Formats: sequence, C-alpha cells, structure tokens
Amino acid sequence: MAETILELEHANIYQGNSLILQDVNIRVNKGEFVYLVGKTGSGKSSLLKTLYGDLKLKEGEGSVVGYKLRDMDWKKIPFLRRNLGIVFQDFQLLTDRNVHDNLKFVLRATGWKDEKLIEEKINDVLDKVGLKTKGFKFPFELSGGEQQRVDVARALLNSPKLILADEPTGNLDPETSDEIMQLLFHISKDYGAAIVMATHDYRVISKFPARTMRTERGKVIDNTAITL
Repeated sequence: MAETILELEHANIYQGNSLILQDVNIRVNKGEFVYLVGKTGSGKSSLLKTLYGDLKLKEGEGSVVGYKLRDMDWKKIPFLRRNLGIVFQDFQLLTDRNVHDNLKFVLRATGWKDEKLIEEKINDVLDKVGLKTKGFKFPFELSGGEQQRVDVARALLNSPKLILADEPTGNLDPETSDEIMQLLFHISKDYGAAIVMATHDYRVISKFPARTMRTERGKVIDNTAITL
C-alpha cells in the first residue's frame, strides 16, 4: 500500500476568523504529483499555508509527513518544515550572497553543523537541478529559470518527502516553465517526493498532465479528469 504523505479529513481552513475552505478531504501519496488550481482568492495559498504550518488548523484533522497539524505550535513548526520543501513564485533568494551560500544558510538554519556534509549536500542538490557549476554566482547574475532552479535545489536540501510549490512557473516564459516542470516531475519520479503545485498555468497542466484538485466556492474538488 502506498505511503500517505499528506492527509486532511473534514478540515476547515481559516484565514484569521474567516472560513476559506470547508470540509476538505484529500490524500496525497509518496511520489505523487498533484496540481492545485482555482481562481485568485479561492483558497489555494491558504491551503498551502495550512500544510506548512503558517496557518493553524482549527477544525478537522490533518497530517503532513507524519506531523499532526492540530498539534502544531511555534516549537514544532521548524521540525515540520525540515521535512518539507517549499518552492515560491518569486524565488525569495538572499541577494547579498551567492548560490552556494544561499543553500548553506538554509542548512545551517535547519541544524546542519558538519562542514564536509554541508558541502556534499550543496553539490548534490545543485547537480540534481543542473547548476553544479553555478554555485559561485549571485542571484542577479542568473536568469529567472536558473533562480527558480536554485529555489528547487533549496527545497531539496533536507531530502523532503513533500514539496509544496506555489506558482513556480508564474514568472517564467513558456520554454523555461517547461524546463522547471520537467525538473519537478523528474524529482517526483526519481526521488519519490510528493509534489503539490498551485498554478494558474493551464498550458502547463495540459502539457504535463497529472491529478488535479480545484478550489471552488469554498470547497476542494478532487478531480483527476479536469476539463481545461
């Protein structure tokens, strides 16, 4: 039986006191790729924020990479996030340091101390995303696609079972978007990481089909055969 990486049961998703999504029931297994689509303001980001502990799950049950979301507090959130990878639309790289030191910063922040292991891990993730020779470059010296690859490399640092990607192709041209999608599918297939990707880009979904969930009218509709 497939390992369940993410599960919500009868979960109500709140932003402050406002109920955003009601009675959410979803399950994502190891290595599965899932799109999350829906109009702006329909709850995609609120759902993702709940999954990585930015928003508290107040009602219903949920577990992510073995952590119960109802039990989350500020002490436990760092441990949850060490088992997740998060890929943002706007990269969120530190502009005052090069690619290598961006990745080193994250490893240090998540408790890595052995310099040799840190160097090995940085080389490993840069190799996985095709940037092995770019570690010395600063973010401003990279193209948008290369910056997004660094963002993906950063998400891989702690060998996550789950990657949450929020509009990772949103700022990229079609050709570069395709490269990032191929990279994400490769990571899902070859390294067994489940990926949940929020997107508005239906061109990407039609070119790289996968299971699709939609946020609509306060609900999450799980529909593998979504009409584009």
